[in-house]
Amino acid sequence: MKIIGISGIDGTVDFKRQQWPGLSEREYRISQGHDSAAALVVDGEFVFGVAEERISRRKHTGDFPIGAIRSCLDWASLRPDEIDEIVHGFDYAPYRAMYALDPVSRELYGTVLSREAFALQVARALPEFPLERVRHVDHHLAHAASAYLTSGWDECLVVVIDGMGEAHAATIYHAHDGQLEILHRISAVDSLGILYSVVTLHLGFDFNSDEYKIMGLAPYGDPQRFAPFFDSAVRMLDDGGWEIPPLKLGVTREQRENHSATRQLLTEQLIAPRDPESDIEPVHQDVAAALQACLDRAILHLGRHFGASTGLRRLAMAGGVALNTTANGRLLASGAFDEIYVQPAAADDGSALGAALHRAALANEIVNRRSPTPFYGPEHSDAAVAEALRPYADRIDATPLTDLPEACAVAADLITAGEVIAWYRGRMEFGPRALGHRSILADPGRADMRDRVNALVKMREAFRPFAPAVSLEQVDRWFDTPPRTELPYMTVNVNVRPEYRDSLPAITHVDGSARVQTVSAQDNPEFHSLLRAVGERNGREIVLNTSFNVKGQAIVNTPAEALETLLNCGIEALFLGNIFVRKR
Repeated sequence: MKIIGISGIDGTVDFKRQQWPGLSEREYRISQGHDSAAALVVDGEFVFGVAEERISRRKHTGDFPIGAIRSCLDWASLRPDEIDEIVHGFDYAPYRAMYALDPVSRELYGTVLSREAFALQVARALPEFPLERVRHVDHHLAHAASAYLTSGWDECLVVVIDGMGEAHAATIYHAHDGQLEILHRISAVDSLGILYSVVTLHLGFDFNSDEYKIMGLAPYGDPQRFAPFFDSAVRMLDDGGWEIPPLKLGVTREQRENHSATRQLLTEQLIAPRDPESDIEPVHQDVAAALQACLDRAILHLGRHFGASTGLRRLAMAGGVALNTTANGRLLASGAFDEIYVQPAAADDGSALGAALHRAALANEIVNRRSPTPFYGPEHSDAAVAEALRPYADRIDATPLTDLPEACAVAADLITAGEVIAWYRGRMEFGPRALGHRSILADPGRADMRDRVNALVKMREAFRPFAPAVSLEQVDRWFDTPPRTELPYMTVNVNVRPEYRDSLPAITHVDGSARVQTVSAQDNPEFHSLLRAVGERNGREIVLNTSFNVKGQAIVNTPAEALETLLNCGIEALFLGNIFVRKR
């Protein structure tokens, strides 16, 4: 079977604008169904996937992913009518009666959330596709399938935690023999993800977008200062879950929609809301620290409970909260599990993959093997690169290099000399992390490098940390891990060894941690070759690795986008495959 999975819910923001005019743009992000994507599964194998934001250039868009679908079809040389199923990673039909309780919810269901509304979107975008082939999968089941069916394990515990699916904020599964058995569910009214997002908004950042910034800010603060508030806000339960009374304060439809009562509580009992344009002060750092400590505590509570009650020592995770690398690192270090696998596209873009994999599993076609480094996106030919270079001929110097070894040698010379380069080659990553195909790279051993890249290249907040990419052979030399520990997706924080923290200042966060990516010759050979070339020059097979984009921009997709980004920020050189590009 050929199955395309889809994530995102087109129309939720537009509906909110109609019903609640006059809100801020940040408040309109308090809505469902962002991060739309499409993923193609053929005969049980994931073969192509891309987020719509990489095509449309609208970051975190929830629009119907027609650009991503067309990319799937073009890559596989398929017509829409050759696809056996289009599967949406949401299914609101079981909750229709709940949405019928008030007129606004009834209209939202009918015009945006229902199966009929989705079918109309498919019909408008792909009029030749037979609508009887449209399917739906429960959102958390799609997330769980994305984790379990790419884990390579026959049996494991699966934990899905996000803001909310259709009606739940967390679901725990026992995965075995190709099946996902629900053990426990936590309602969306007790959503740890929503609480984290509401506090993110209160701290002056964007809901459903900037939660990772709070994770980066937290190590600067004192978690004890506001610990009493969060201890009472999130109460651990004996069943392994939790309850969050501040999220249940909303009485009116408007209060529930915009969490206004919860936000008022934060103002009265925590701190005043921060204006996004104002400075970040120690009090904001302390709130972030206490919030992160609360999240760590809750996830550890849940993991320990269900690990002990099931006896399962392997854990697979998905959902947006599973991208909190600090919590993941604490859970791994706790010893509650022997192995933890976080599906690399754990947020809603990955639910497109899970929806397709679940339907393939029902047809007994699935092949459950561990996800390689997720280079499943578009690739652009040498001819496309040459065509992209032509309009920029008067602003750049482009030098063809002989082969990959020469490209690695030139790039390694620049990195060790202190330059910031962009490395663009092969298929784009599926998921939020740049893992060596759409990356900005620099020397992690320079004291000024983090500030340089934040200010002149990424154009983002100065407190934001950067991740290291390190060869699998050297990971235990620089980081507190056993030899050859595989962390290929940049989804877990580990500690930099104390004796090397001063010599790796650009990737060592204030608490001594780093969000490590290990690079192997088997799964990521070209990037591995570059790291080996860097190591030949300075003894460290390690670079600072951040995504090839600037603040507010999706990771670059096309060669033209790569060139535009080069010319408009502080990147000093670009490698488009084996073409070396300098600004004039």
